[in-house]
Amino acid sequence: MRIHSFFDALGQGLKNIRRNKMFSFASICTIAACIFLLGMFYAIVVNVQHIVQNVEEQVGITTFFDEGITDEEIENLKAAIEANDIVESVTYISAEEAWENYKAEYFASAPELAEGYADDNPLADSASFEIYLNDISYQEEFVEYLEGLDGIRQVNASATSAEFLTEFGQIVGYVSAAIIAILLGVGIFLISNTVMIGISVRRDEIHIMKLVGATDSYVRAPFLIEGVVIGMLGALPALLIVYVLYGRVTNYILAQFEGVTTLLTMLPVSQIFKVLIPMALLIGAGIGYVGSRITLHKHLQV
Repeated sequence: MRIHSFFDALGQGLKNIRRNKMFSFASICTIAACIFLLGMFYAIVVNVQHIVQNVEEQVGITTFFDEGITDEEIENLKAAIEANDIVESVTYISAEEAWENYKAEYFASAPELAEGYADDNPLADSASFEIYLNDISYQEEFVEYLEGLDGIRQVNASATSAEFLTEFGQIVGYVSAAIIAILLGVGIFLISNTVMIGISVRRDEIHIMKLVGATDSYVRAPFLIEGVVIGMLGALPALLIVYVLYGRVTNYILAQFEGVTTLLTMLPVSQIFKVLIPMALLIGAGIGYVGSRITLHKHLQV
């Protein structure tokens, strides 16, 4: 399409919006509502995924060594485990560190009770690796791998936590896909109705244009632009409302759950909107374009 034709189609598309003010306004409001729900749902989903990831990073696997293992063998084991792509970190905890940690946790209120073990570490054979994975869904396979390594006598891992986190992440993904599909369908339906009204109003004008030699693309272009503009206009107020609400809601949640802020960490608004702004504008334009195309195909035989 030539530049002159594009601006002419743009002018016609904007004129269509002004001509059908009530229906255009209703479509913009409905698209705004759809994109607002999409935006809030996106913010919820990414924050839930972020929280689940934080929890996953704190679900560790503890491995204990065979008696008599040498420092060199421990270093070789550590290097082999770290070479695995799903391993986030490997921390070596000596028997002395294990005893100090145990005393700090269980003898904090009565440290004198631990003095009887001053020359006899009850955890002498408890040196271990504390391993964290970057994807908890691979924990079961990784535990089997660890149990097959020479020099490791025992592997402790919480299968229940791993299974719950994996299933929870899958459920969030399925629910988000279903809701997004429904909202997109509603938006496309509303845009289709608005463009159909525009076609009905301009049917005689379109017929005259065809008689004087107007091309199909020239006739269709204003309606496509109308749908895209309505979709993008609907995205703007939705983004503004989501921006205001997100900041207030996250501040409220963090204030209510101060005691678990190490786990309940919310993504900053800048990180959310870095993705949400282009996504909302593209979705709005896409809903408008698809809705217009469907209507043109059904009701405008040119």
